[in-house]
Amino acid sequence: MDKQILTPFNKVIEAIDKLNAEDPNLEFSEGQEIPKELLYSQRMTSQLNSFEIDASHELQIAARAQHICRWKIPRQSYPMNRVGYLTWREDLKKMHADLTGSILREFHYKQGFIDRVQFLIKKKHIKKDEESQTLEDVICLVFLQYYFEDFAAKHDEQKVIDIVQKTWAKMSEKGHSAALKLPLSSIALELVGKALA
Repeated sequence: MDKQILTPFNKVIEAIDKLNAEDPNLEFSEGQEIPKELLYSQRMTSQLNSFEIDASHELQIAARAQHICRWKIPRQSYPMNRVGYLTWREDLKKMHADLTGSILREFHYKQGFIDRVQFLIKKKHIKKDEESQTLEDVICLVFLQYYFEDFAAKHDEQKVIDIVQKTWAKMSEKGHSAALKLPLSSIALELVGKALA
């Protein structure tokens, strides 16, 4: 694409992708290796586009940047307990929001727009803010479609069922409906069925 005709929005998406393409962790997808967080961000956008066709630019950017440069703050650098996990998650959200804010300022977005994107990235007021809830639904759908089966293979069934129940509780009715239409494997479907029974 000719860079002369890129819109500011497309330049922001390109900048997010450029950073995520630096992820040293690779995943196989459709026969090729792709940086893990670049692939995740593309899946977030794809899921958002099918779930909410009229998503605002703020929501689209927040979805694309949800895990921007996530590998730079590894889980192992925090205590392996509940407090350590929660602190790690909060520090990640702050980093994602700060990095995305820097990109938006680079392309001369107004502060109100930047504040809204950062608010969404930090996932504030889920269940109260419609776009925050949409983003949470998309995160849960991406997890269930692409990462759930691998997660399930590494943990005992009761923990997996507990995670599905917690994931389900975060989602809206629209999210539930979309989740039940995902192309899940028979193993994943069985586990989801047990969690929702």
